[in-house]
Amino acid sequence: MKKKITKSSSGFQWLSITLIISLLTIFPQQPAFAIPLSDSANPVNAAAMKLVAFCSNPKTGLDAQAVATLVDYVLEPKSNKEAALPKFQDATGAYYEFDTRINFSNFLQYAYNSKVPSVLMSPSSLRFSVWTDLPGEIQRMPGNWKLPVPAGKTIIIYGSEHEGITPDLNTGVYYEYGLKRTVILLNYKGKQALISVAKQLEISDVGKKGFVLGKDDDWNYYYSGELGSAQQGLGWVKSYIYDLFSVGVYVESGAKSSSVRSASFHWIRAGWSGINFVRTDHIIKGMKRRAKTFKTILESPNLPSPKQIAATHQSLSALPKNDLVERYTTLQQARQSSAAQSGKINANEMKKSDSYANISKEQMIQELMLEHLKITLGKPSLLEKKLVLRNN
Repeated sequence: MKKKITKSSSGFQWLSITLIISLLTIFPQQPAFAIPLSDSANPVNAAAMKLVAFCSNPKTGLDAQAVATLVDYVLEPKSNKEAALPKFQDATGAYYEFDTRINFSNFLQYAYNSKVPSVLMSPSSLRFSVWTDLPGEIQRMPGNWKLPVPAGKTIIIYGSEHEGITPDLNTGVYYEYGLKRTVILLNYKGKQALISVAKQLEISDVGKKGFVLGKDDDWNYYYSGELGSAQQGLGWVKSYIYDLFSVGVYVESGAKSSSVRSASFHWIRAGWSGINFVRTDHIIKGMKRRAKTFKTILESPNLPSPKQIAATHQSLSALPKNDLVERYTTLQQARQSSAAQSGKINANEMKKSDSYANISKEQMIQELMLEHLKITLGKPSLLEKKLVLRNN
């Protein structure tokens, strides 16, 4: 009897193994990436959070496996380029990717160059962004990257930024806040890749009311300086960005590495009374807004060279502060006039010129440079070119 049971059991096991092998043949094992990004069990999310932790505290050390996991995922073919991410630290998350027709070296010289302000690559999202070095750190963002990075070498740059953003398309609110930033450049399996990680340092300033002047694609905005929201019924709101953290991955892609794939894992917690009102579709809408602008600029045949942009920056930087204030005031008055003509503000809401004297020199330079870039790209500007770069 015992022999029969043993034989029957052995036969059952053989049958089970055969069935399992058959099923695996029909339904091959799915990689871990097949788990939706919205599932917190997806290793991609854990990898992104490891890099955010590294940005917050570099002493934790760079996790090479986390870097590999993220770059592999970004390069993986997908039917859908956007996805919800699980909440972390009560922040809403979203993923979005897109390709830009530019080689990696040119991308780097434009998008991560100390002499080319970030606002010029993302004018629909950024009003200004000032990079600062962290105490004790020697490395600075290069003005000219040396590529390709050889295999086995990783360049890491630490710093912080103070950013001001454009009015949100949903609420009309704009904010300023500080970020801790870590930039990682490496050679990954023969491809050049850059990872940019950001973590908000502290709660933003209170949100202020702003407007899009004309079409958002023209990158003209009005900044009222008044607390609240431009959205009807929410003018009273005192809102904040409570927390923001993101991981941007940029890697060579396409035939002969003729394009750059940009991907962003982005989390944000914002609202009022301590409540997060951010939805995933809000974040994706913002990322698509930035991607459209990014591609428009970097793929434009009229885009000036990085050296030309750097020369413009140098020219404006050499001006005395009072001259810059004069030109910046002219820009602000043009914005106010446009806002008044469109009925967004009353004429009596227009500010006096002395209210701009406390604006930082770098912020004024960046906003004036954007007007120059718009003219160069054939976009409508609120200023004539001669008013931006006229001789002293």
